[in-house]
Amino acid sequence: MFDLVADVERYPEFVPLCGALKVRQRMAKPDGTEVLVADMTVSFKLVKESFTSRVTLDRANLKILVEYLQGPFSNLENRWTFESKGEGVCDVGFFLSYEFRSRMLAMLMGSMFDAAFARFSTAFEKRADAIYGRPKVASS
Repeated sequence: MFDLVADVERYPEFVPLCGALKVRQRMAKPDGTEVLVADMTVSFKLVKESFTSRVTLDRANLKILVEYLQGPFSNLENRWTFESKGEGVCDVGFFLSYEFRSRMLAMLMGSMFDAAFARFSTAFEKRADAIYGRPKVASS
């Protein structure tokens, strides 16, 4: 699951509202983490906004941190955690906090963003099923 979430270039294929994503920079750090700087474009009807984030991929600790750098938000942060629960099973934690810079944009896109982020987990679950297959449930 870490690899699925870390593959940010594929987000336009399945993440709600993600119209485009381009990785500008990719750096390996001495501590073993990988840091990406990426531009994401979100689209909804006639509204199209782009923003830039720094994505820290910490494979050793199974954590991903996304920090806002530039765009229409006053802040945006999300964190992913992954905890193995056995062969082919993983608990995924997701935290998201955001606030639009413009009151008008918040009114225009706020409720739509809330709805889209609520569908995030479903989009990632469907993507995992498509890539890894559906886990088999033991019958009793």
